[in-house]
Amino acid sequence: MKQTTKCVVVLSGGPDSTVVAYWAKSQGYDVSCISFKYGQIADKETKHAKLIAKSIGAPIKVIDMNNLKELFMGVTSLCDPSIALTSTFSQPIIVPFRNAIFLSVAVSYAASICANKIFYGAHGSDAAFYPDCREEFYKSMEQTAKLGTEMNIEIKAPFSGIPKSELLKIGASLGVPFHLTWSCYLDGAKHCGKCESCVNRKKAFKEAGVADPTEYVE
Repeated sequence: MKQTTKCVVVLSGGPDSTVVAYWAKSQGYDVSCISFKYGQIADKETKHAKLIAKSIGAPIKVIDMNNLKELFMGVTSLCDPSIALTSTFSQPIIVPFRNAIFLSVAVSYAASICANKIFYGAHGSDAAFYPDCREEFYKSMEQTAKLGTEMNIEIKAPFSGIPKSELLKIGASLGVPFHLTWSCYLDGAKHCGKCESCVNRKKAFKEAGVADPTEYVE
């Protein structure tokens, strides 16, 4: 298959992947987005992903994998409401091998539309805690994609070398509508302000010196 300027962005609806989508658009890529329902409590993530894709004029596929929840009950607080959410990093907020699952499906989508690049939103602040946000992981996934398709598909995390705060600065310079993004692990009308993801969001905006448009419960 021929190489193109098409790319697939794994878009969660959060600020990190949103910056990646806006960056890809700014680099001249023909962007297509893919988002996932995997049984997460924060079901509205995909609603926000749709809004973000629309804001850059990109098509989006929302893949329903909600039956994965059967694997994650009793394992992760992102899917199982009986497991308490924490305000700092803890093992229960990890969804096992999540990025590998998402990237595998993204490879299939990319091959289907002749896109030779896949981007996702892993950054330097994640790498210390999440194995599937590390460079050696996505390089391994890239090699797997090349072996498993007839395309020279590249998998990249464009901001893997910088912290979340720097990523937000880049997003601000690109005009990212951060008010459209969703970070909270809960599915409320507003961000809870207390879960690990909300805490990290607050901290990153403050460190970046970028106005935080988010409404928090507390």
